[in-house]
Amino acid sequence: MGTMTPAVEDYLKTIFLLVTRGETVTTGLLAKELQVSSPSVSAMVKRLADGELVHRGRALTLTDAGERAALRVVRRHRLLETFLVKVLDMPWDEVHEEAEALEHALSDRLEARIDAALGHPTRDPHGDPIPTPSGSHDESWGQPLTSAPEACRFRIERVSDRHSDALRYLGDRGLRPGVVIDVETQEPYGGPRWVRVEGERIALAPLLTGLVHGRVVR
Repeated sequence: MGTMTPAVEDYLKTIFLLVTRGETVTTGLLAKELQVSSPSVSAMVKRLADGELVHRGRALTLTDAGERAALRVVRRHRLLETFLVKVLDMPWDEVHEEAEALEHALSDRLEARIDAALGHPTRDPHGDPIPTPSGSHDESWGQPLTSAPEACRFRIERVSDRHSDALRYLGDRGLRPGVVIDVETQEPYGGPRWVRVEGERIALAPLLTGLVHGRVVR
């Protein structure tokens, strides 16, 4: 395929992220995620398939070339989020949209400068792993807090940035990557999960616990 346009990069990145979350990627799901019409998605998918970036079947998947291109965009996005938080002191719930706009304009030279200035970080402020320049990458998610057993300690590794309001709420209550929390009871019938964060007891709705991923440490 020829020059990567912002639209092509957005499609490839979105397919990559959906696949790594365990989603079955269809044109309908892409239309919903990208907030564009189904005919527009169908036309773009055909273009990506013709350019040997996407495999079309029951579900859409990336070719090796498509995945390499997607990882380049993911790397830039997560480096930019890290730069905006660490250098410009922006709140972690505000950087996603800014990085979305900037990722397409970032040159290889500036990307390398930002990476070096940040000390070659391996994860962004939300705990998402940053692909290496060579393209090697492991996007696997840890256990969701939703499924953590009662009376355990749970180390947070990643917090999804898909919902900025929820991200702000979690951050304000200290639920960030690297923090170890005490998992308490789960209220029945879709009720909240109780956790302790630095001694403070907090009730988290299922939507929130589904955004927090990590591992049991005890």
